[in-house]
Amino acid sequence: MAHPKRKISKTRRDKRRTHYKAVAPQVAVDPTTGEAHLYHRAHWNEGKLYYRGQVVIDATEAEA
Repeated sequence: MAHPKRKISKTRRDKRRTHYKAVAPQVAVDPTTGEAHLYHRAHWNEGKLYYRGQVVIDATEAEA
């Protein structure tokens, strides 16, 4: 196993970690349903799976 030759100071360690940031996810609004969802993701609304404003899967027809 490799071991550090010198102790890394708190300042140097924290400088390395400055770029690790939490980012809020981007949220889109579906044009047909008005439902908020993540970009590039399909979402369910009232038994239907929507993607880019179009119905992909209709679970209500499968039950009938």
